[in-house]
Amino acid sequence: MKDLIFEKQHDLTEEKLRSHVDIVDFYNEATEDYQFWSKDFNMHFGYYDFSRTNPFKRDQMLNEMNKQVLNRLNLDNEKGLLLDLGCGMGGTMRYALKKRPKLSAIGVTLSDFQVKEGNRLLNSMNGVILKQNYNNTSLPSDAADGVVAIESFCHSGHHISAFKEAYRTLKPRGKLVIADAFLKKEADELCPGSLMAYRKLCNHWSLERLGNIHQVVRELKLVGFKEIKAEDISFRVAPSVLHVPFAILGFVFKKLFRNKVLKKESLHNLKGSFYALLSGLHMKSFGYYLISCSK
Repeated sequence: MKDLIFEKQHDLTEEKLRSHVDIVDFYNEATEDYQFWSKDFNMHFGYYDFSRTNPFKRDQMLNEMNKQVLNRLNLDNEKGLLLDLGCGMGGTMRYALKKRPKLSAIGVTLSDFQVKEGNRLLNSMNGVILKQNYNNTSLPSDAADGVVAIESFCHSGHHISAFKEAYRTLKPRGKLVIADAFLKKEADELCPGSLMAYRKLCNHWSLERLGNIHQVVRELKLVGFKEIKAEDISFRVAPSVLHVPFAILGFVFKKLFRNKVLKKESLHNLKGSFYALLSGLHMKSFGYYLISCSK
């Protein structure tokens, strides 16, 4: 699998470089906090299914989201390559490799901490995490059988460059699946309450912006993707979002009990989680979608 990797230079404007640094700092310092959210280091929200998940068991719902995303890739049990663009600690990769042992997996992230610790967790598996920008990776074209992006493209504002890179790295007829929050209207059309929650969310979670779901679908078509399906799963995600206030309180009490000071990045993470909950209440303005499409 390492034969797939070759060096490539990345050009960043000054503005993108500042954003790059903000995201790296945030995840280098705050990633370890996510173990309180998920013992599997799933750095995303969950998917509730009445027949398979318990709304009181967060990790069960988080892994169900992994399952739903992987199911939409339609990967068989034969050998293949899964690419995770913005993989965090590799939680989705590890889930996939456990369920489909013949798969190989490559993940990319900007965080040194996530690369080091994520690869440690992947040590006995056929997967690797690389420190790279998902908008411009060193992976060859037509390499991956499936590409996933779970709550990662939002960090670059759901920019079309991420869609182009996913398209480039996919094999013909391969699938891309995105799980993320999106705006249902333009930012300047949001009501004052929605706009305040949106700005706070982007600020505390180092998000450039959230894409407009209708514009995102148009841009995926423009890039060349076919069979695009955007499923609004907000109600499926809501039970895990409702865990946020309890997780925040539990995390703070745990830190105080151990006489530990909350890091600046941890405070940003906690505040961002609160505004994610607040944004979710504005269902006319925000939605959580599963987008699947084919090359």
